[in-house]
Amino acid sequence: MELGRRYYQGEGVSKDQGEMVKWYRKAAEQNYAPAQNDLGVGYEDGIGVAKDQTEAVKWYRKAAEQNHAAAQYNLGICYEQGKGVAKDQAEAVKRYRKAAEQNDADAETQNNLGSRFYYGDGVPKN
Repeated sequence: MELGRRYYQGEGVSKDQGEMVKWYRKAAEQNYAPAQNDLGVGYEDGIGVAKDQTEAVKWYRKAAEQNHAAAQYNLGICYEQGKGVAKDQAEAVKRYRKAAEQNDADAETQNNLGSRFYYGDGVPKN
């Protein structure tokens, strides 16, 4: 995965998103959760690959199954917005909660979970 990051950033090698994806995929296929999450981001944003929300969800889910907090959050966004999966506010809340319970310090994670309770999206309004 580190080699993939080097290709993405052009550190010691020429920037090459195709090479980045190649190395991220190698790490992701070895069940390395950070690489799975980052590969999902690549598919979601079309970095080095064609945009593919369904493929992004696949990789986020693999990382989330290993309790990767950022992947839990990213999967929550997909469920909240219906990107690559059917909209499901309860599932979005579940994913945001898992990320928050893993002490994900990202303010967006905390904010999205709080907003679900404030508006009653997927949970009783509270």
